[in-house]
Amino acid sequence: MPPEEHRQNPLSRILGGSAGRSIGLIIALVALFLVGTITAGDRFANVENVLTIVRFASITGVISIGMTFVITAGGIDLSVGSVMGLATVVATLSWIQDFASDTNWIVMVVIALAVGAGAGLINGIVIAYGNVVAFIATLAMLVAARGLAEVLANRTTQIVKVQGFLDFFRSDILGIPILIWIFVLVVVAGWFLLNRTTFGRRTVAIGGNLEAARLAGIKVKRHIMYLYVLAGLTAGIAGVMMLGRTTAGTSTHGTLYELDAIAAVVVGGTLLVGGRGTIMGTVLGVLIFSTLTNVFTQNNLSTSVQAIAKGAIIVVAVLLQQRFAARAARKK
Repeated sequence: MPPEEHRQNPLSRILGGSAGRSIGLIIALVALFLVGTITAGDRFANVENVLTIVRFASITGVISIGMTFVITAGGIDLSVGSVMGLATVVATLSWIQDFASDTNWIVMVVIALAVGAGAGLINGIVIAYGNVVAFIATLAMLVAARGLAEVLANRTTQIVKVQGFLDFFRSDILGIPILIWIFVLVVVAGWFLLNRTTFGRRTVAIGGNLEAARLAGIKVKRHIMYLYVLAGLTAGIAGVMMLGRTTAGTSTHGTLYELDAIAAVVVGGTLLVGGRGTIMGTVLGVLIFSTLTNVFTQNNLSTSVQAIAKGAIIVVAVLLQQRFAARAARKK
C-alpha cells in the first residue's frame, strides 16, 4: 500500500504544509479587517489607520523576529522586554545624549544595540555554557535588567533631546513612517537568515534534535549563544524604535512585550518545542494581534475583553500545534 502522503492530492499537501498555515493566518487577518470595517466603518478602513496598525506592530514585530530564532531552536527568552527597556534608559542617559549631540545621534543607536546584544550574550553564555535552563536564565535577566534600568533612570522618564535623532524618527519615506521601514528591513534580514543560510539550517536542526545536531558537527553551544545575542540585538533595535516613537527612555518600556512576542511567534506557526520556524508566520501573527487591538480600540471595547480574546487565540494556536505535531509523528 502506498504511503499516506502519496495518497493525498496536491491540494491536501499544500494545505497541510507551511503554505496552508500561512493561508489560514491570512484568512484570519482578512476576517479581522472585515470585522473592523463593519463595526468601525471609515474610522478603521482608511490608509492612515492601516499605517497605525503596522506602526503599532513594528516594535513588537522586531522583537518577535529574534524570538522566532530562539524558539525554533527549542529555547525561550523572557527577558527581551526588560532588555528593551534597559536599552532605552542607557541610550538616553544625559552624558550619552551630550556626547551624541557633540558627535552624531547614531551614538545613541549603537549604545542601545550594544546593550541589547550584551544582555543577550550574558543569557547565551549562562544557558549554553552554564547549562542553566533557558526559562530560569532569561527570567533572571528579566528581573535584573528591569532593576538596573530603574537604578540608572532613578525611576524617572528621560526625554530625548538630540535633535538629529528626533528628526530622523519623525521622518518618512514615500509617505511610510521610518519605524515601518525598519520593521521591513528586519523581517527581510530575518527571513534570509533563517531560510537561506547555514545559520538558519543549524537553528532548525538544533531545535529538531539537539544531540543529532551535535553529532552532525554543529557547535551547538556556540550556536545557542549566538541565538540569544540575536534576540538581544533585536530587543536593542526595538528599544531604538521605542525611543523614536515616544521620544523618552524609561524602565517601564517593554513591559510584557516578551509575552506578546512569544504569542505572535506561536500563533504564526513556529513550534514551541523547536524544529520548525517561520518568519512570515511570525509577521502575520504580529499583525493579527495588532489589528485585533485596533479593532477593540476603535469600538471602545474593554481591554479586559481584549486580553481574553488574545488568550483564546493563543490557546487555539497551541492546540493546533499539538495536532500538527501528533500528525507528523504518526507519519514518521
